[in-house]
Amino acid sequence: MGLFDRFRRRSGVRMSNPAPDAARTGSTRVRASDRTDEDHLRTWVQERRGVEGFVEPRTAVSEVTLLLVAHDGEWTRRRVPSVKWAHDFCNRHQVPSYDAAVVGVPQRMRDYNSRVRKAQKEQLRRDL
Repeated sequence: MGLFDRFRRRSGVRMSNPAPDAARTGSTRVRASDRTDEDHLRTWVQERRGVEGFVEPRTAVSEVTLLLVAHDGEWTRRRVPSVKWAHDFCNRHQVPSYDAAVVGVPQRMRDYNSRVRKAQKEQLRRDL
């Protein structure tokens, strides 16, 4: 028994169990993908043009994710059930898909992030 174990037991505070749909990944628990993730991806693809999909592999802190990038660099990322599901989703919606671990993410996404950050800084300056 460690020094602090004795105090921890007396406090009566217990950690709650994670949600039942949480997946165990390494030493952390992450939320599994669900229907709202799929709905978001579907809506996002339908509302934008020039969309490409980048399937990101499972890591120590997250499950498999699908990164969608539009023609102008706008992007969204959501958890998906598997790599196969992500590629199938892209095929169903006529979106080209790539393995992000192989090809990386497109420059237009980084450019979009830079433009958004610059606009936010300008807005903050105007507000002050």
